[in-house]
Amino acid sequence: MTGQKIPPLAFGFGAPTGLRDLPELLRTTRQADRDALDLFSLSDHPYLGDRVDAYATLGFVLGGTERIAGFANVSNLPTRPAPMLARTVTSLSALSEGRVVLGLGVGGLWDRITAMGVDRLSPADAVAAFEEAIVLIKSLAGGGPPVTHDGRFYRVAGIEPSPVAAPPVWTGSVGPKSLAATGRVADGWIPGHAADWLSDRYRESRPVIDAAAAAVGRDPGEIRTVFNFPGRITERPLTATRDDQGRWIGGSVDQWVEELTGAVLEHGASGFVLFANDYGHVDLTTLGRWATEVAPAVREAVAKERG
Repeated sequence: MTGQKIPPLAFGFGAPTGLRDLPELLRTTRQADRDALDLFSLSDHPYLGDRVDAYATLGFVLGGTERIAGFANVSNLPTRPAPMLARTVTSLSALSEGRVVLGLGVGGLWDRITAMGVDRLSPADAVAAFEEAIVLIKSLAGGGPPVTHDGRFYRVAGIEPSPVAAPPVWTGSVGPKSLAATGRVADGWIPGHAADWLSDRYRESRPVIDAAAAAVGRDPGEIRTVFNFPGRITERPLTATRDDQGRWIGGSVDQWVEELTGAVLEHGASGFVLFANDYGHVDLTTLGRWATEVAPAVREAVAKERG
């Protein structure tokens, strides 16, 4: 039941999650849905009282849209036990006909996480729990016999899996151990710290994923790279589309199309999630141009090059 609905080349945007931003959240996600954008993403910081819960918000927005998929970018795993997260995402997938991705992270801001009553894990244990969680979540989806799992961090006894297929799992792995876990068990990777396709972080990290995937008999090419990054779309071309540190800052539609087409064809990109330059809101005008001008032009250029 219910397979994923995320296209091979996906375009999304970061939606606001502040309680004061709810009108903007609903306006942007609904416009993006009408404009045939593929994804919206929400941050997941359950220890912040001025934010809406990511998964409650995903359900609400998906229920009011028809095409767009959503995901927590990325889920705060330590505060969301894997067996319950499996039930949440398979339920969302069934309700939305596959319009959900499971974004997962090892866990950051541990002082805030432990303030919610969660035991602190060492960095090594946090990575081990992260990998175990992905394996367990996938085993609790797609039907099959009851699942018994007696792991270091999670234990379930004779739990029936959902008949709904597991959504794709995209991780926010940063360190070498979590990158290797992504290669072994995940379906996609979101480079951390807004690293783009020309960054040292991407060039140094992606081979770790590929090597780990190959070591367990997986095809590294099946693990997609989806970039979170800020940028602005300008009316006229910019003389420089990158800053002094080499980070992408944006440009005209034509400059965006040239850059993102190269990212796909030369660097293996398979998704782009746009944020505002200050990580604030993507305004409606920019969002419309991203969805109706940049995205279709990149798809067309990629298809033309690939024949």
